[in-house]
Amino acid sequence: MSSPISSVPRSAREQKPLYASFGFQVLVAMVVGLALGYVARQMGPDDAGVANWLTVTLSTIGSSFVSLLRALVPVLVFTAIVASIANLRELNNAARLVWQTLIWFAITALIAVVIGIALGLILQPGLHTAVTESAARAPSTTGSWLDFLKGLIPSNILGLSASTRVTDGSASTSLSFNVLQVLVISIAVGVAALRVGPAADPFLAFNRSFLKVVHKLLWWVIRLTPIGTIGLLGNAVAVYGWDALAQLGWYSAAIYIGLALVLFVVYPVLLGANGLNPLRFFQGAWPAIQLAFVSRSSIGTLPLTEQVTENNLGVPREYAAFAVPLGATTKMDGCASIYPAISAIFVAQFFGVDLGVQDYLLIAFVSVIGSAATAGLTGATVMLTLTLSTLGLPLEGVGLLLAVDPILDMGRTAVNVAGQALVPTIVARRQGILDQAAYDRGEIVEASDGHLAPAE
Repeated sequence: MSSPISSVPRSAREQKPLYASFGFQVLVAMVVGLALGYVARQMGPDDAGVANWLTVTLSTIGSSFVSLLRALVPVLVFTAIVASIANLRELNNAARLVWQTLIWFAITALIAVVIGIALGLILQPGLHTAVTESAARAPSTTGSWLDFLKGLIPSNILGLSASTRVTDGSASTSLSFNVLQVLVISIAVGVAALRVGPAADPFLAFNRSFLKVVHKLLWWVIRLTPIGTIGLLGNAVAVYGWDALAQLGWYSAAIYIGLALVLFVVYPVLLGANGLNPLRFFQGAWPAIQLAFVSRSSIGTLPLTEQVTENNLGVPREYAAFAVPLGATTKMDGCASIYPAISAIFVAQFFGVDLGVQDYLLIAFVSVIGSAATAGLTGATVMLTLTLSTLGLPLEGVGLLLAVDPILDMGRTAVNVAGQALVPTIVARRQGILDQAAYDRGEIVEASDGHLAPAE
């Protein structure tokens, strides 16, 4: 996509010092976050068991940053999807783009789940663990096919849901958006606007204008990423540390080996097979992958994922605005493929349950078809319980893995987001609509309109 600075030669632009680079700032923030998290963990809680001031500060900074990102997600998804559907009519191959996107979602998910199954059988993490059966307990949140199908139907036009928690005799109610329902609503509104015809033009014009306002707000929040990274990563180290990895060493190793194979072997091979330089992809997508690692939320990272996919990787705005939000709710190679495959095998091995060929086929089926059940939420308990219940394995096995889940979720979410940027890039390349020059540039600079844009 063109930008206000794209026609200015590199030599005519002032080169920013390294410390002003967005990626460098995030990298430094990760180092600072790790250091502060280590200090906070060494300080420990007070005599009453209350977290120390540094841990509380890091937690507040991190959670506030994620809250700001999530606050923009519903309106961003709605306006972006409606605008993209309206703009898809300008593309001759709109229907093919949609089908190609879904097919590549399935292909990459299938490859990831096969890797997960293979690692589970080779490393046998359920037979090499220090946890005991006393740690097994059923999770408070479970997933089922019926719940997933019912969740697709919006209960209200805003996709809002409310939950009430009673603690010490007092009740508190919180509101949240079901992003999958927002996606369904957005698609329906966009299609309806197209069917209405000229009468919907004022609405579509307002939606495009509103989307520009949302992008400006988004840019302001994204600029806070280094600060948010310090809080998120620091709090993770302070609260969880790495002690729990010792008890589930083989299991944790299997998960991270699988994630590494998908991210650094499978994805580069797919990019190379489609004539794309893998290094350029990681250079362009890295800001979103970094944020996904520390935030542990595909939905929280969605605004930045869309930005880098469009501006750094050269995917047309009309297509990126549709494919990336769709991927954020249904494209989960980490949470919905690698993780449930290895975890299900772990639970089966731990409880002495033999799995047959049909069970492994079921794992693959659930991973490819049911990944939308995670809906971009932090964590993948819903997806794991869906897999275990489909296989008839004890749900209490989830409790064995909760100790290391936050640590594993960092890597899982990073792979999720990488895949959400990868598929639109590959599809755009195969359909001949990728801005190859933008992809090959790979460098990120700040455009005058407040967006991340590629340099010349």
